[in-house]
Amino acid sequence: MRANFLVGMLALSPALCGAAELNGNGLSVLWGIPFAGLLLSIALCPLLTPGFWHHHFGKLTAAWSLAFLLPCAYFFGASTAIHGAVHAFVAEFFPFLILITSLFVVAGGICVRGNLHGTPALNTGLLAIGTFLASFMGTTGAAMLLIRPLIRANDNRKHAAHIVIFFIFLVANAGGALTPLGDPPLFLGFLKGVDFFWTVKHLFAPTIFLCVALLIIFYLLDSHYYHKREEVKPPELDPTPDSAIRFEGKINFVLLGVIVAMVLLSGFWKPGISYVLFGNTLELQNLLRDASLIVVIFLSLAVTPKSARSGNEFSWGPIQEVGKLFAGIFITIIPVIAMLRAGEAGAFSGIVRTVTDGSGQPINAMYFWATGILSSFLDNAPTYLVFFNTAGGDAQTLMTTLAATLAAISCGAVFMGANSYIGNAPNMMVKAIAEERGIKMPSFFGYMVWSCVILIPLFVLMTFIFFT
Repeated sequence: MRANFLVGMLALSPALCGAAELNGNGLSVLWGIPFAGLLLSIALCPLLTPGFWHHHFGKLTAAWSLAFLLPCAYFFGASTAIHGAVHAFVAEFFPFLILITSLFVVAGGICVRGNLHGTPALNTGLLAIGTFLASFMGTTGAAMLLIRPLIRANDNRKHAAHIVIFFIFLVANAGGALTPLGDPPLFLGFLKGVDFFWTVKHLFAPTIFLCVALLIIFYLLDSHYYHKREEVKPPELDPTPDSAIRFEGKINFVLLGVIVAMVLLSGFWKPGISYVLFGNTLELQNLLRDASLIVVIFLSLAVTPKSARSGNEFSWGPIQEVGKLFAGIFITIIPVIAMLRAGEAGAFSGIVRTVTDGSGQPINAMYFWATGILSSFLDNAPTYLVFFNTAGGDAQTLMTTLAATLAAISCGAVFMGANSYIGNAPNMMVKAIAEERGIKMPSFFGYMVWSCVILIPLFVLMTFIFFT
């Protein structure tokens, strides 16, 4: 047993050590255990031990992070561990969290008052509006803005679970595919060097195909339910009678425009000024973007009427959970990315061979499904990073020579996050809000029956149309 332990410990040591940046050549697959453990914890603990997870997910995340950092410092030196942690936080985590928080706060300050009558045409229109908004205010922001008005519009219906399910498909996932603001995976790609408008150009066709198909299917299904006998309650039993729509916190629409402008500016303005922190280069335009977004957060909190946030039942809980979990994800993914960048020489050579043909060229259909399947059960943002680096990790090459491959990775991460409740953060939030309003939502596996029946056939069609 002791000999096996020594063999395992020796396997952790790379062939080359001492460099400030972790070298993936020779790293054992054991270095991926903290990352895999954290993702499995995120996927399973809320289902199996919800009470424990709710109270201790931050501690568990910290434990998995230390499970990588402490051995890294021991085997490769403190400088390597510090360099990796600083790079993960400064170059990726902080910009990511600042953008997500700004969209969350600004969207949470826009409250839709009043009520409309939830006919199939109106519901389809609301889903279409939310799908469009998701690419500009984020899937979380668009979902939190529209889910309550959609539920109110249909609270006189006996069957409303299907409305919420399609809302998750479209607004909480597929709608976020057109800009880096839409979904966390795409913003991580933007931070890695992918141009802001690259996603619009290369993901437009598959996004339109999927969203239009889902809207048509929804309209037909909702019409079936709506016209069933006794589906709609009598007007006197409607808990929220129809009334004019109005917005509170409209100043946040202006602040949303500021967010879009600052992200765009950071992509186009390249002054060539940078600073070095622990071996990591920080560019001026990115620092100014992040500082501006922090100002937007405080402005939104200061100028938004309290009634608007209370009407949205705004709380910091969701963003605190995202912050803690992604801090751990960005730390534990460091050795995984290093091994993927090593390609055939790395411990994950099997993954590389799975998504490449005999001549070393990427198989785009495999990238689409591999990214998508993992995004269905693990968070789609780190899954995107994994396959972004599997495909080489160079943004310029991926945007040009391998544009179809990057499109496959992006679509798999964004679209297939809708396959389960845990594929994308807004999914569970929307489910919880619907259940609070008395809608009986499907179980975890019941929801997957819906996604397998509706989404998977569309993804198969998309594979043949766009990724072969």
